[in-house]
Amino acid sequence: MQTHVYLSIAGEKRIAIYTYDVSDGAITFQENVNVSGSPGPLTLSPCGNYLYAGLRSSREIATFRINQDSKQLTLLRTTQLDADTCYIATDKTGRFLLSAYYGAGKVTVHSIADDKTVQGEPIQTIETAPHAHYIETDKSNRFAFVPHTVPRNAIYQFHFDPETGMLSENFFGNLNPDEPEGPRHYCEHPNRPIFYFSNENGSSVSTYNLQIGDPETEVSKSGVPNYTVHDAPGLLWHLQTLSTLPADFDEKNTCAQIHIDPQGEFVYVSNRGHDSIAMFSIDKTSGELTPIGHQPTEPTPRVFNIDGTGNYLFAGGQGSGKLATYRINRESGVLEPLERYDVGENPMWVLFL
Repeated sequence: MQTHVYLSIAGEKRIAIYTYDVSDGAITFQENVNVSGSPGPLTLSPCGNYLYAGLRSSREIATFRINQDSKQLTLLRTTQLDADTCYIATDKTGRFLLSAYYGAGKVTVHSIADDKTVQGEPIQTIETAPHAHYIETDKSNRFAFVPHTVPRNAIYQFHFDPETGMLSENFFGNLNPDEPEGPRHYCEHPNRPIFYFSNENGSSVSTYNLQIGDPETEVSKSGVPNYTVHDAPGLLWHLQTLSTLPADFDEKNTCAQIHIDPQGEFVYVSNRGHDSIAMFSIDKTSGELTPIGHQPTEPTPRVFNIDGTGNYLFAGGQGSGKLATYRINRESGVLEPLERYDVGENPMWVLFL
């Protein structure tokens, strides 16, 4: 079966579309979509028919319609921002777009109209701290988290109202790691309330339990919830932190993205410096991770992603302009190298359709 993959080629201000064969992982260039600024984060609408792109150099979010046959993109609207966004995601209803701003140190929420375009002024802006790197709602669409690398070294914890699109800070505050790990990105287990965070500055990965709580819990007249920190919904509880590096590596390194396979069996983290993808298996009972090795990859692997079958991982080399493709061994989780493709200057996102 043939599907598609989209790549943000930031150095050339274009989104590259490739056809992708799920039988062998091979890709073939289809076409370029030129954009007004350097494309970074990409995300799909929940229905899969629209694509949103953060254009960092021009401080815009572009809304595209996806042709369901050819997967070509038609620009519907660009929405001007007052800062460049490093991550965007819709909520689970597709009615709101959440954005994190690394330099500006904030998060915003924009409404998405019935025509699926991102509207002009945000309905909410919350100043957090420098180095806000990621935001997304959980599967229940009740909570959102914003990791901040060093300095701030914190995970901001929010409640999300799917009716209004508004974020509210968790009554019990932020999560502050004991060590300067610098949480950057995270992924959620597909079947359990467990989150995995890549730590940029600590070159590590952390596992957290999400405390679900009862959404119907009453609030006292003073506005203070009638629960303690031990049963409050939307709090992350630390389980473990593991290095993403071999024991004998002592050179400079920072972690970037983290992804989990759709089956919830393996977690992968990219190392910039060691230039590898760190591989971990997931314990079926506890959800904790066990290292299973490192796959060398392209220089500065800032971005990568896993396809919807869980059989392939594609990693972009920011330092080489190449895309490395791998087959995931479904028994062991180990990456098996396939091909390398010249894709262009500064690949900044990989998105499977």
